[in-house]
Amino acid sequence: MSNENILLKVEGVGKQFEGNRVLKDINFSLEKGKILALVGENGAGKSTLMKILFGMTVIAETGGYEGEIYLDGEKINFKNPIEALKAGIGMVHQEFSLIPGFTTTENILLNMEKTKSNVISKIFGKRLETIDIKEMRKSAKKAIETLGVQLDPDTLVSEMPVGHKQFIEIAREIDREKVKLLILDEPTAVLTESEAEILLKSMRRLADLGVSIIFISHRLHEITAVCDTLVVLRDGIVVVERPVEGVNVRQIAEWMVGRDVDNRKDEEVKIIDSTDNNKDVILEVKNLWVDMPGEIVKNVSFAVKRGEIFGIGGLAGQGKLGIPNGIMGLFPAGGQVTFNSKALPLNLTFNALKSGLAFVSEDRRGVGLLLDEPIDWNIAFNAMQVQEKFLKRLLGGLIKWRDEKAMKECAQKYIQSLEIKCTSEKQYTRQLSGGNQQKVCLAKAFALEPSLLFVSEPTRGIDVGAKKLVLDALRRYNAENNTTIIMVSSELEELKSICNRIAIISEGKVAGILPPNAEAAEFGLLMSGGYHLMEEGERQ
Repeated sequence: MSNENILLKVEGVGKQFEGNRVLKDINFSLEKGKILALVGENGAGKSTLMKILFGMTVIAETGGYEGEIYLDGEKINFKNPIEALKAGIGMVHQEFSLIPGFTTTENILLNMEKTKSNVISKIFGKRLETIDIKEMRKSAKKAIETLGVQLDPDTLVSEMPVGHKQFIEIAREIDREKVKLLILDEPTAVLTESEAEILLKSMRRLADLGVSIIFISHRLHEITAVCDTLVVLRDGIVVVERPVEGVNVRQIAEWMVGRDVDNRKDEEVKIIDSTDNNKDVILEVKNLWVDMPGEIVKNVSFAVKRGEIFGIGGLAGQGKLGIPNGIMGLFPAGGQVTFNSKALPLNLTFNALKSGLAFVSEDRRGVGLLLDEPIDWNIAFNAMQVQEKFLKRLLGGLIKWRDEKAMKECAQKYIQSLEIKCTSEKQYTRQLSGGNQQKVCLAKAFALEPSLLFVSEPTRGIDVGAKKLVLDALRRYNAENNTTIIMVSSELEELKSICNRIAIISEGKVAGILPPNAEAAEFGLLMSGGYHLMEEGERQ
């Protein structure tokens, strides 16, 4: 390709956050009027790279980035999104930024309103001009027609389906003057198949008009259908840059998860057959739905054997986090859940804990911990509230007070076994590192002595050493107590290293359940929504 045709060139870009290297020497280019697919597992570096391109303030606030980026031959280094927008870069984020009480037209032209002069503005200046509704509707309709979708310019955003909102986000970006590059971050995640098909055609139409597009998607069949070039990120580096022509979905899946994730001996993790009647079912979930924003569960069914470590994986926003949060009553849920052969009522957190379930939330700071309380109080709190442990009683229980000695002994036990780095059991949890806070969350759950333990993203945001300790602690607790563990994680390699079986969630449903020794490409297909390409037997 000639330099004249190149719109975007990324050379040697790197980025680290507080010593954690996220991007390492990223290099790729994008031609004018072409669609580039950017794919990779969660944590591969896609979001950080897009934040750099769009000038998100978090980049400048954390020391900037290494390397150079050129747009239309000019070196750029945006300090904020306003600079990126002025240069001709638009970005549609996963989260909507629309105003519900505004119409389609008002949202598309937000901060780009068209005005007309009046008697007052001619005297006192342009800022007193009135909104030109007619011109705004005309401009909005033009953007909508460019996309090739059916949207009413006068409908309130609050009254339209999710798919239409996504089209409004895109229409707003292409309506900007001199848009050269459009970044679409998982734009089809909230769309139906028919809506996604319309969007893909719209992308092709925009590319033919000369707009370059960076398309981030986990639906790999969409990439092979619409994209011109492919860039695969893995662990912060570009492992593949090539034309999409001739590439199939399975190859992309292998490139995404192609590293050696099977770094354990086969005998270390027992593979459990779901038809094995020698182990009884401790938890059975049927037709579960959960209304958790960003992680909606639509129709999930699975069964877990007593004493196994059952993994739940999948890409961000597909519903995996909604499963434990729904069963534990943190978000509205419905369906049937049977625990220890008894129906478990949903939407009752205290009842779930009382029944013998425990939960280590992915939100350790918001849900898991009492940040302004000491370690011993955090570890003992749930067991004290639910099971009345760590209490002294007088007059048959009429008078109760905390057993400080028992709390101290319990805390010291877990501080030692989990290697929690702290000054003492009286140190406030807010003062601990992320890894040590996570260990306190585990200790808090272990103190309940549950029959079944949910752990959600147990190694998120912690260093490699802490990750090993956490995973080892889960293995040990499972082996020593025969406690059933359901582990939800975005890290496939971690699931494969610890779990007996792994369910992959895609679009709010179970795409399939695989043994840990299944090929990386099989997991990749399930994550990408390509499970319809697999044989039925491979998904059980």
